[in-house]
Amino acid sequence: MGRRVIGGIVGSVAAVCLVLVTSFTFVEPYHIALTWNPFTGELGKRDAGWYAHAPWDFVSTVDTRPQRVCITSGARAALNCRLVQFESTHYREFIAAQGFGFYWWSNRISINTGHREEYRGMKDLLRGYAFSAQQYPFIRVLEEYQESG
Repeated sequence: MGRRVIGGIVGSVAAVCLVLVTSFTFVEPYHIALTWNPFTGELGKRDAGWYAHAPWDFVSTVDTRPQRVCITSGARAALNCRLVQFESTHYREFIAAQGFGFYWWSNRISINTGHREEYRGMKDLLRGYAFSAQQYPFIRVLEEYQESG
């Protein structure tokens, strides 16, 4: 009888933890959460705070703080850099261009030794759009500058 009670308690705690992990999201003040329901195709944006959602909804957070992105090289010439910021009001255009994904995970397995910049995650995506020949509404270039190597 004692093992059944302990097993029931452990199972109940595990079930509650699973529901909490899959149905609640905390968004930092300097992030936004992009949500996507794969069954209805509905996209949404959430600002800072705790949110409850269906366990099948996908939630991906995006840092909205300004970030320096550079095109780096082994050359001893100047490096082109830009200070850019993600424009959260244009999240639908971003998803239309990039698709929905867990942007933190993008290119996580790459190994690029020898450069200060890492080519992974949302910063890598921002770099690509910031230096594109086309302008995108979800990227705001705050400053362009050169840094000597």
